[in-house]
Amino acid sequence: MDVSVIIPAYNAERTIAACLSSLSAQNYKGKYEIIVVDDGSKDRTRQIAGKFPKVKLLMQNHAGPAKARNLGAKNANGKILIFTDSDCILDKNFIAEMANPFSAKEIVGVQGRYKCKQKELIARLIHLEIEERYERMQKQKYIDFIGSYAAAYRKNEFLKAHGFDASFPMASGEDTDLSFRLSASGKKMVFAQRAIAWHTHPTSLWKYLRVKYFRAFWRALIYKKHQDKIVKDSYTSQKLKMQLGLFYLLVLSLIGSAFYGLLAYAALAFFILFLISTVPFAIWSGKRDFAVGIIVPITTLLRTAAFSIGLVFGTINAMGMRK
Repeated sequence: MDVSVIIPAYNAERTIAACLSSLSAQNYKGKYEIIVVDDGSKDRTRQIAGKFPKVKLLMQNHAGPAKARNLGAKNANGKILIFTDSDCILDKNFIAEMANPFSAKEIVGVQGRYKCKQKELIARLIHLEIEERYERMQKQKYIDFIGSYAAAYRKNEFLKAHGFDASFPMASGEDTDLSFRLSASGKKMVFAQRAIAWHTHPTSLWKYLRVKYFRAFWRALIYKKHQDKIVKDSYTSQKLKMQLGLFYLLVLSLIGSAFYGLLAYAALAFFILFLISTVPFAIWSGKRDFAVGIIVPITTLLRTAAFSIGLVFGTINAMGMRK
């Protein structure tokens, strides 16, 4: 067996069939197996997955995707482990494109990419945010970030690194943590831009901001474990970190202005600088989707607010956790 594709699934009855159908029709010349790990689903996920003859079905009590992926890895026969999510539909060349970089012996991990066909404005915004990051990753020979929606690792290296940290209770950064650990040990990982996982994004502003809040909340724990990545990593924009700093200064200036009126001018200056910082992405996205470009300044402000609040509460949570 060359490749094992591992899918954690929790209450995925609406999406798992399409995912498995796409994996069953791959243009891959080698041998591969499909492993679904049911994470204690309460719906028909197991029954639907069980109808696919090539699927190996494993089960566990509900414990989160990190533990589910690790269980799949331990029971995998492939030398290469490919992870995706139960709500992804994989391009017919997905496995081939994910496996191809491993022909170079030094490569330990591979990152694929999202694509989507949604028409909703917020979904289009989210996808352009991701595409901007992909554009940056394409320019790098090696990366230090792999998202589990389209991730691949050499099995021996994955097990040597003890897989995903199962203390992450949800899809909340366990993939980032593993990436950073592999990178810190000198392992080489690359971006495979033609390995496509079709996916859907939130379509409402509230859900978009909620996702940003929780990503920031758990990112605080990741930064506690990998303090060197606070400065820079291959996925997170430095511009985002600058915007976070400006937002915190803006809030502090507004609070301080209640006691010292001149700080209101500082708050105004920070607000203007923040708006200026949104211009490059507004132009970049506007060239691809004019409507998205128009809303970028306000959505970036709201996104940064959600991220800032999540980071504060996440830091408090991380400080209270044992190492």
